[in-house]
Formats: sequence, structure tokens, C-alpha cells
Amino acid sequence: MFEKIPNNVNLSDNKRLQRALEQWQPNFIQWWVEMGPEGFQKDDIYLRTAVSVEAGGWAHFDYVKMPDYRWGIFLTPPTERTIHFGDHIGSPIWNEVPGEFRKELRRIIVTQADTEPASVEQQRLLGKTAPSIYDLRNLFQVNVEEGRHLWAMVYLLHQFFGRDGREEAEDLLTRRSGNPDTPRILGAFNKPMNDWLAFFCFTMFTDRDGKYQLAALAESGFDPLARSTQFMLTEEAHHLFVGEMGVGRVVKRTGELMKEAKSEDVRELGAIPLNIIQKYINEWYTASLDLFGGEDSSNAATFFGAGLKGRFREADPKRYKDHIALEDVYNFEVVSNEGRLSNTDIPLRRAMNLVLRDAYKEDCERALDRWNDSLEKLGLSNRLSLPSQRFNRNIGVYSGFAFDPQGNLLSKEEYETKKSDWLPTKEDYDYVESLMKPVYEHGKMANWIAPPAKGINNKPLDFEYVRFA
Repeated sequence: MFEKIPNNVNLSDNKRLQRALEQWQPNFIQWWVEMGPEGFQKDDIYLRTAVSVEAGGWAHFDYVKMPDYRWGIFLTPPTERTIHFGDHIGSPIWNEVPGEFRKELRRIIVTQADTEPASVEQQRLLGKTAPSIYDLRNLFQVNVEEGRHLWAMVYLLHQFFGRDGREEAEDLLTRRSGNPDTPRILGAFNKPMNDWLAFFCFTMFTDRDGKYQLAALAESGFDPLARSTQFMLTEEAHHLFVGEMGVGRVVKRTGELMKEAKSEDVRELGAIPLNIIQKYINEWYTASLDLFGGEDSSNAATFFGAGLKGRFREADPKRYKDHIALEDVYNFEVVSNEGRLSNTDIPLRRAMNLVLRDAYKEDCERALDRWNDSLEKLGLSNRLSLPSQRFNRNIGVYSGFAFDPQGNLLSKEEYETKKSDWLPTKEDYDYVESLMKPVYEHGKMANWIAPPAKGINNKPLDFEYVRFA
């Protein structure tokens, strides 16, 4: 607990690694001060800090200034297990990087690592327009945990990849979200995030992609990666809560004002109309689908066959009977040479991105059901929906084609004429941004969002979650 870098990996027994990480640490702090939450670095925030992986240690609550947050390296305890999928099924797990998979594992770890600082950079200005102190604190909790997840991946790079790993760790602090010269690796992590509805959609949809990517890596035959991501999932659950409940609270408040005004246009009451909320859902859900990669992927087949990355809950016998996946095929629709949708089969291993994406889609649908339940309870007939997985795609077999949100193939000209009905326009963004006025009075909420059902860590909603300097 009192080490410079909190950890449960016996860092003090490896002086070379300890020195390397302690040299990286000041660069990380400099990045945090420059690119982390702007304007709140001197404030005391009521944060959850991981000090161990035990039940009483990973959720330690107290006030802390964010630059003093105890970012650390935590792996779940080792267990007796073997590789349980792919070509090496039944073989011992790896505690060192297998030479033949060194390049693939480094790519997996760097790509995951790059998402963590990217999201902090995207969200760095949102504190200035927080709809409540409660939400302000939740934003900062997400931010510091993304920082800790970066530490988890940087530990793996330093420990297992030598000079290449050290150079990759430095590069993680030099790329910048949205920078045209040094962008982040994945597209969704370069998108601007100028309002809180975008933040809630990001934590709902994009962080949920993170859940499924981490869950797939938690199955890995490379044990240090599996144990790192297993613990990251414990913290990631809060990010998904922030997103799902955040969008749900916006939907609920809009529904309340629609009922009060007896109108769908609640702009005069200072709320976000459901049609704009639907457009944000369309935008962030489809951007997050792109994060899964191509539907037909030789890389996905390689990762699965090698035992590097499994499916969601791969070990669950109720989900999958075949953990080698050499015989089955996956059927899905593609655009034929004649310009029509037609069914095609690909080997199951090559469809592993799509299998993971299917599990993600089911999870997102459950959240949509809960949001729609709140509208139904208000006596409203309006409903929100997920767009087709073919809509608004920039990666995979549907990129370059035009579809409507129902998945119907359109001409590009027809798509352009109707696009403003389906995705946020500049006017939509400007309107939502016009509502983003900070509410820093304890227990108060902005008019466009409903209060949460309860506070954090059993605290009341008017608790002093942030103590301003």
C-alpha cells in the first residue's frame, strides 16, 4: 500500500522493472496534468481507489486530488487452469510470452492500452458543464480508472516486451485523441465529445465494447493478460453503469416533460427531444460496432486459434459446446456484386469478431428495453431502438455502402438526403451544447436530466462528492 506504485505483482522484487516504471510515472503524471480533466486538479474528489484485489481493498473510498490518485498494477490471483480454447486446448497457460505470438500479443495489448488515455482526453473538458456534483464525481471516477487501466497494460509492455514494450509505453503518452498528425489507434477514440449526452452514450456503448474486448482477453492463454483484464472488468462495470443510467435519466426527464407539455417538442422546456437522443444512440452505437473489427477476419481467427483471445465467457459450457471451432460456419448477409443483400457462410474462427459483437448487441438491447420501460411507465407510446448493424459503418463488409437504420440498402444519393433524420446535425449538437450549463450546488440537477435513484457508496444525493479548492 505504501509503495510508490501500488501493486500486487511483487514489483519491489524486480528492481529493473520497478525502476523502469518509476521512470515512466513522471511522464504519465505530466500527461495527466496536461490532458486530464481541465480545471479540477486541485480539488478533493470522493473517489474509489483500488489498493488490492480483495473485496475490502479494490473499493476504498476517500477524498483525493486526482494527480495524487494511487494508480497501480493489480492482477487477480492466479488459478489452476489450462488453455481452454483454440489449437492449444488443454495445454498449460503461458506465464511468459510465447515467441511465435509475440507480435500478436503486443498488438493486442497496445491497442487496448491506447483506448484508456484516449477516453480521458476526449472527456477532459466535460467537468466544466457537469449537470450535477454527483455526475462530476462519476466523470472523474471513470477518468482515474481509465488511467489505472493504462497502468495495467503498460506493466505488461514493460515486463514482457523489452525495449519494444518500453517504446510502445512512451508512445501511449504522445498520441492524442483527434490529433490529425498523431491520432489514437481506433476511430471512436478520436471522436469529439462536447456534451454530456455524448459522454453518457460513450460510456454506454463504447465502454461496453471495452467490456466485451476485456472479457475476451480475460480468457487468454497468456495468464498475465487474462489476470489483468479480469480485474479491469471489475472497475469497468462502473463505467457502464454511468452510461446506461445517464442516458436513462435523460430519457426519463424528457418523458416527464413531454407528458407535462403534452408535446414531443420539449425544447421550450429546456430538455433534449427523443428524436435527438435517438440520433445520438445511432451515432455512438454504430461507431462502437466498428471497434469490433471486420466481420470476416483472419486476425480474429489467428487470435482464437492461438489461444490469445476467446469469445465472451468462452469457458461457459452453456454458451459454447465446441471450443476448437474448426468445423462450424457463421452465416450473415453481405452486399453481392449485383448490389443486393445475400447470405454467405464463413468459417466460424474467421467470424469471431462477429460472435463477440452479437453478445454485445444483446447486452445493448437489454439497456434499450429498460429505457423504453421508463417511457411506458410514463404512459408514452414513444420508443427508442438500436439501428441495424449495417447502418453508418466505416469498418467491415458494410462500409462504403448506404443503409437506413432498419438495414435497407439505399443509393448514396438517397442516404444523403435522409441522413439528417438519422444522425445528429450541427443544429442538434448546438442545441444540446446550449443546455450544458454547470450545476455545482450539492443535491441539485440540471433541468434536462432526472436525478439518480441513489448516491454513491450509500451516500445521499446532496453529499459533498467534490470539495472545490
